[in-house]
Amino acid sequence: MKLGEKILFGVVGLLVVITVISFFMLESVRHKSVKPLYPILTHFEFSAEGERGYAIYQKNGCYTCHRAVGSGTSMGVSLDGLGSKHDLNYFVSFLKDPEKTYGAKTMDHGAPPKDAAYVSALPDSDIHAMAVFVSELKADQGSSSSFEPPQGASSFIDAMVQMWTPAGWRTNFTDIRDWMKNNSKEAQDDAKH
Repeated sequence: MKLGEKILFGVVGLLVVITVISFFMLESVRHKSVKPLYPILTHFEFSAEGERGYAIYQKNGCYTCHRAVGSGTSMGVSLDGLGSKHDLNYFVSFLKDPEKTYGAKTMDHGAPPKDAAYVSALPDSDIHAMAVFVSELKADQGSSSSFEPPQGASSFIDAMVQMWTPAGWRTNFTDIRDWMKNNSKEAQDDAKH
């Protein structure tokens, strides 16, 4: 080998060794830490019906595509936190007729031969239990699974809005943060009267 090739392979080898050592150090810290490295912003508290829905979810292998309760795959939509975006009726409707409820074609839910076509063929009681299960998967305000943005001012969100929204968009649309402020003020005023 030429000198340049030896140096190149040496540098690449050194980077691989540093990467492996760093990975094992991070994993060691993560396993020994009592406090999670990242805040957990999704949560659940299942009712008896939600527990039954979770059992149906597991029995049917829905976790092979969906992530819920911190496990499963991310091939499909993560279910953690969806209960903060939609209500029980939405989930019942979606599980019965996904494409009509969603308003567009879906990858795996819908009429056969789609892989998850069996879901809409489940008995109504099972569909309702699964809908309760998903509706009880909540997310804290500000998480990626929540309808509501983080509380307080966010210079990052302000910068993104300023950078990516067209001029004059506020004349046609309402910033959700402004809408939430106005609605919380109205709720406070109603409480005073």
